[in-house]
Amino acid sequence: MLTAIISSRVVSWLSRAVLAALVVSPCAAQQPPFLSQPLTPAGEYTFGIEGPAVDSHGNLYVVNFGKQGTIGKLPAGASQSELFATLPEGSVGNAIRFDRDGRMFVADYKKHSILLIGADGAINSYFHSDDFNQPNDMTIAADGTIYASDPHWKNRNGQIWRIAKSADGSVNGEKMLAERPMSTTNGIDLSPDGKTLYVGESDTREIWSYRIDGSRLQAPKLVKKFDDFSIDGLRTDASGRLFVARILKGTIAVLSPAGALEREIRLTAREPTNLAFGGNDGRTVFVTQRQGGLIESFRTDRAGREYCLGSGNCQPRK
Repeated sequence: MLTAIISSRVVSWLSRAVLAALVVSPCAAQQPPFLSQPLTPAGEYTFGIEGPAVDSHGNLYVVNFGKQGTIGKLPAGASQSELFATLPEGSVGNAIRFDRDGRMFVADYKKHSILLIGADGAINSYFHSDDFNQPNDMTIAADGTIYASDPHWKNRNGQIWRIAKSADGSVNGEKMLAERPMSTTNGIDLSPDGKTLYVGESDTREIWSYRIDGSRLQAPKLVKKFDDFSIDGLRTDASGRLFVARILKGTIAVLSPAGALEREIRLTAREPTNLAFGGNDGRTVFVTQRQGGLIESFRTDRAGREYCLGSGNCQPRK
């Protein structure tokens, strides 16, 4: 059956030394674009499933595997997760991101910190502030600067933090100044050129763009306001499109950089919390699903921004 459905293009691809890639992603070449399918068994993750991120080897990491305060790992090509790390006592992660050097950062909303997990598995505090409401999501620029959303759910407002290393190697964080008061800041990502920051506000169902000027967020622009349902995580692709998790609607909305709705991808479960690009070409999208505590995935036509940043082997497609 497999022989009958592999196209000549895939056979040529295999001949270029990627039999291992077929093992890594056996369904990728067969899965129709924008058709989501369950990837892992239901119940692997808790209600707090969030923060998907893919490393340079194609492994997917997701917070709260089995119980709160853990990180699960879905090895490249696998369909079942395994325990990767247990965070320090009292810590609970909400977001994971990798920088260009492959370092893993985890937003610990319980202890108001950004954690750093080294290649040896050691977990250390990278940045902490009592002024954090609860770091929620993160994005990382090419120079290693972290931008973190920081909502206050009870007060229905929020802020954005900028966390970066100074010349002496110390890590400093500051609340960014903006020209407008923000609602519950949640999903966050950068444009491919790193000059624009997109921020989703769950309480108002709005996505705003800002021009980054040091520690200031300037030129606020409403990109999109959804009429119903809430929004959660968002990611950008190499051409600047926004992929937005519409929690409670069960879709991923794909927006142009200007906010035009290009398509909505129907998911198999109704409570997507976040998403990440990965696979051997950066065009597989992994979605964390609160309903069922599972991961599903679909193929798209362009690689993710972070994949391109980390691999350096793809260019934006207009």
